Amino acid sequence: MNKQFKSRSDILRQHIHIMFYGVNTSVGKLFDVILLILTVCSLAVIMLETVESVSMMFHRELLIAEWFFTVIFTVEYILRIYSLNKPLKYIFSFYGIVDLLAILPMYLSFFIIGSNVLSAIRSFRLFRLFRVLRLFSFIEESTRLRIALISSRPKIIVFLYTVVVISFTVGTVMYFVEGPESGFTSIPVSIYWTVITLTTVGYGDIVPHTGVGQFFATMLMITGYGIIAVPTGIVSAEIVKQKRTAGHRWQYKDKTVCHFCHSSGHSDNAVYCFKCGKKLEDSTN
Repeated sequence: MNKQFKSRSDILRQHIHIMFYGVNTSVGKLFDVILLILTVCSLAVIMLETVESVSMMFHRELLIAEWFFTVIFTVEYILRIYSLNKPLKYIFSFYGIVDLLAILPMYLSFFIIGSNVLSAIRSFRLFRLFRVLRLFSFIEESTRLRIALISSRPKIIVFLYTVVVISFTVGTVMYFVEGPESGFTSIPVSIYWTVITLTTVGYGDIVPHTGVGQFFATMLMITGYGIIAVPTGIVSAEIVKQKRTAGHRWQYKDKTVCHFCHSSGHSDNAVYCFKCGKKLEDSTN
């Protein structure tokens, strides 16, 4: 009896797994497309609820719709975990965290009023569109960008550290030069002005009035244009480097998806997953 129950349970888990992760099967693709449509509809409901005139007329209907989508996504999240042999890999993966954050705000709304609008994070679920429609060129580019950002991390950290030092130094100088009468009421406020000037945003809520302050502002704005180009150049250089040193890795198999970490890109002759090292299986089998 226990063996029969276990067998049925395994079969059920296998069917659920194919439905949720079998992107290259007709059932899995149809299911993912339906989930994407539901995600778009839920985002539309969230946006409409923030429109005061619409919310006043259809508040009850919109609230019911929000809970409807939340329950569906909650069941989906639970079933995804149930169908995996190693659920922690999904739970702490990018999509696992997004799926969890997509349902939490509605439950938090019992304790924090208005937190339900944070359900808009569901928009990240739409990234599955590239995988569902087998747009491997987009997956390739997103993977390249991710690796380039990771490789550029030390340089970007040094760059951001430099920006912080400049912001603190110039902010302190501007507080000394301009003073409270020009709106620079404290060093933190002066640093705030420095950051928005350095990033060329320039809200105009605080402006220097002295000649020295205006000179520093001019130099800071000119520096801002150069600073904007730095991270772009760093990441671009890493992307070019990745193309040169690992070009063979960007050839994708149409039908191989790792059942453990769900990576969807592997070389044509790959036997093991390049991310987690597990043996690959044809998801169409």
